[in-house]
Amino acid sequence: MDLRDSPDEAAFRGHVRAWLADNLPAEPGRDWSKRMDDAGLAGLTWPVEYGGGGAPYTHQAIAFEEFARRAAPNHVNVIALGMAGPTIMAHGTEEQRRRYLPRMLSADEIWCQGFSEPSAGSDLSAVRTRIEPRGDHFLVNGQKVWSSLAHVADFCILLGRSDPASDRHAGLTYVIVDMRAPGVDVRPLRQITGEAEFNEIFFTDVHVPRENLLGDVGGGWQVAMTTLLHERGTLGFALTGVLDAQVARLVGLAKERVVDDPIIRDRVAREWIELQALKLTNYRSLTALMQTGIPGPEASGSKLHWSEQNQRLTKLALEILGGEDDAYWSYEQLRSRGNTIEAGTSEILRNIIAERVLGLPRSR
Repeated sequence: MDLRDSPDEAAFRGHVRAWLADNLPAEPGRDWSKRMDDAGLAGLTWPVEYGGGGAPYTHQAIAFEEFARRAAPNHVNVIALGMAGPTIMAHGTEEQRRRYLPRMLSADEIWCQGFSEPSAGSDLSAVRTRIEPRGDHFLVNGQKVWSSLAHVADFCILLGRSDPASDRHAGLTYVIVDMRAPGVDVRPLRQITGEAEFNEIFFTDVHVPRENLLGDVGGGWQVAMTTLLHERGTLGFALTGVLDAQVARLVGLAKERVVDDPIIRDRVAREWIELQALKLTNYRSLTALMQTGIPGPEASGSKLHWSEQNQRLTKLALEILGGEDDAYWSYEQLRSRGNTIEAGTSEILRNIIAERVLGLPRSR
């Protein structure tokens, strides 16, 4: 495998670096995301007719790397770009694509995800939120939890049960819900970091127009699998870029504090080596994506590796600090506790890797 940039990729990398040098914002938000869209750096691989760049997947990987290198904020509409958008492209009508996709890229409309429930966190097939067909609309009742950005979202991609007699994967339906509709109640959840980026969403007799259906009534499981494949498939390079910056910061901290401690030096070296292995794994995943156009189960390995390494790395940084109060590393350690839960728990990801990558028997 040749990991060097092609002439086209090198030119694009130079373009991204130059743009970031001139445009880094004072703070993230919709304005920053709009500037990314105006510069053609949002939705790089999306079709041009929907506002995207029509670029190869390698350009998206390069953009993730360069944004991380400069510690630049990512697009605020992460659920839309990584999950809702690709799902609408795959299962939506042409009218839905033209209605929603360009506004995702410009951050004019923010999206959240309504998958997890209090009694069906990692087991998506056990959701009980009701989506009842009622002629020209659906009636939604139920509760979702751990919904990032729901407190600022305009729309929600929602999976629920349209057949109350069904079980497991059957009888599920997937719809787009207007978060301003009557009966939608968002309640932020305060985290250990003090922030409230996750939310509960309560739906009480919420009317969803029939034209907001994605896929078929009862065919929601297949649509949801598209969402999850893209969620994990697009995470690899973005998360690795963040981890690259974290490892560099850890190395700098170790050089300042414990340059003569061989045990700490060995542990820091391990994190650097693990990062290089993760980068190579991502390139393998990228190769498969370029060949098929569909993210594969290999991406689950990248997310699993990143989440556990980030917890280990931030813990090591605090050990090096020896109890000193450091706002950055203290926050990062607290926030990392959620890494092995969000976007698929480590237990679920290990099952996916065992069954779909290694070919081992199903766990149940």
